[in-house]
Amino acid sequence: MNSHETIFLAKSEVKSHDLEHKRKVAFNIDKYNDSVVKGKHQYANLEYARMKAKNIKWKTIEQLDRYLEQFEQNFCARGGKVIWAETAEDAQQAILQICKEKNTKQVVKAKSMVTEEIHLNKFLGDNGIESVETDLGEYIQQLDGEPPYHIVTPAMHKSKEDVARVFHEKLGTEPNLTPNEITKIAREKLREKYLTAQVGVTGANFILADIGGICVTENEGNARLSTSFPKTHIAIVGIEKLLPSVNDLHLFWPLLATFGTGQQLTVYNTIFTGPRKDGETDGPSEMYVIILDNGRTNLLRKEVRESMYCIRCGSCLNACPVYKNIGGHAYGATYSGPIGAVITPHLEGMSDFKHLSYASSLCGNCTEVCPLKINIHEMLLENRGIAVAENLNTFGENAAWKVWKLAMLNRGLMNTGGAKLKNKVINKLFKDTWAKHRSPVEFADKSFNKMWKERG
Repeated sequence: MNSHETIFLAKSEVKSHDLEHKRKVAFNIDKYNDSVVKGKHQYANLEYARMKAKNIKWKTIEQLDRYLEQFEQNFCARGGKVIWAETAEDAQQAILQICKEKNTKQVVKAKSMVTEEIHLNKFLGDNGIESVETDLGEYIQQLDGEPPYHIVTPAMHKSKEDVARVFHEKLGTEPNLTPNEITKIAREKLREKYLTAQVGVTGANFILADIGGICVTENEGNARLSTSFPKTHIAIVGIEKLLPSVNDLHLFWPLLATFGTGQQLTVYNTIFTGPRKDGETDGPSEMYVIILDNGRTNLLRKEVRESMYCIRCGSCLNACPVYKNIGGHAYGATYSGPIGAVITPHLEGMSDFKHLSYASSLCGNCTEVCPLKINIHEMLLENRGIAVAENLNTFGENAAWKVWKLAMLNRGLMNTGGAKLKNKVINKLFKDTWAKHRSPVEFADKSFNKMWKERG
């Protein structure tokens, strides 16, 4: 068992028995789930929309190289600059170099999971540059020294009382502030940063190949402020975010909003095609797009290729019984929940994170709620097979499964020993897992097999 797995099991055990934590998460997820049901009413034929979107992503990923080059050509033709980053370190150094060229000691950053993936805030901080989160949820998490809890809702695990506590402890505000008062204070703090930062950093929800643009979707307007005031805009985006055409957005924007938050359309949807043009009144004078691999090409293997269709709506997290019990931080990775369990072993290393693919009941609810009908639960099973094929399982685990298989295929062995012996063996073997928080297993005196034989 590696250190990542040990930490995962320890955190999971704590959170799965933390009733207050589960209450907060259930409360927030239930609100989203209720909204999603209402949001789906905008569709006359939802299943057709989902299948059409999946086919578009299939076409895109099958021609990924061509579309990426098309984006670069069209974006650069409008004055933008493209940087290819193979690793997180490449992306970090590229951003640091730009910041040094602009002589800035502060950047404002919109919500972006890919910047969490490369640990941008810490990296810039270590190099004397303050990186300020401007999304309210991310700002709360940054103040509290925590990573995002959820792909879409960074502070989902916090109640309004928790947020008031964070502001009181970190900003010296009055205790027990209301949500409106907290929001007003955050706005006042962040407005100063927009005006003084020389560089704004965002992610991107989609890359548009045909017009050479990137799309940023948000509900607060902070991304627009982060890209309007600073003179330099840096967008960092994974290679999987491609769409062939701007004409695909009429399909993907509503799907992202509906399955993510239940909205018919997210409040702010912006397309950036380069720096400010002549005659335009705002926007950056320079714009960079950093296209990141960082292990994503590993996802092109046939067993998990569908994971590259993901639009990061977060619906699979909200549906997952495991996520709802252990929370987002237990995963120990940037991307949590079912989709995180699929992609993290390929992004971070199968040997370190194979255990995430076992943290699933394979109930299939993640696949059911995915807007693009990605076979998430099947890919979790594929990951388990890959781990076995690469000899990453321990000797004890392999031996246990061989014994289990032998017993399950042999009725005589299953009937051996009687109920008392079975009770002792099973309860001893699983004393630190199943029996730790449950009543002991009690086998019936007679198995169904024996009772059936007695009936002739």
